[in-house]
Amino acid sequence: MAETKTAPAAEDGTAAGDVVRVVDADLRKRAEDVVDRARRLCVANSVMEGEARYVLCDAVDKHHADLLVVGSHGYGAIKRAFLGSVSDYCAHHAHCSVMIVKQPKTKK
Repeated sequence: MAETKTAPAAEDGTAAGDVVRVVDADLRKRAEDVVDRARRLCVANSVMEGEARYVLCDAVDKHHADLLVVGSHGYGAIKRAFLGSVSDYCAHHAHCSVMIVKQPKTKK
């Protein structure tokens, strides 16, 4: 008869607690690896003057970037019409993929 192995029980008497700890440790290790890789890849450290939309798109071309990550202020349509949108301009004009990161809305 074949022997069946079971996962060791957690403090609460279930194997689920151990699985959660193993998965959490693995995710943390992967996150550290991603951050380390990003630090090695991000070698472009310079200050440039000009309108942000043009400077960012020029930097994408200069550094042959694969991805541009920009933030979004979350302005409404009227403010955006007067001020313009750097993220929108980059999304349409940068010669690479553009990720627009928005601040999460706060719950009241």
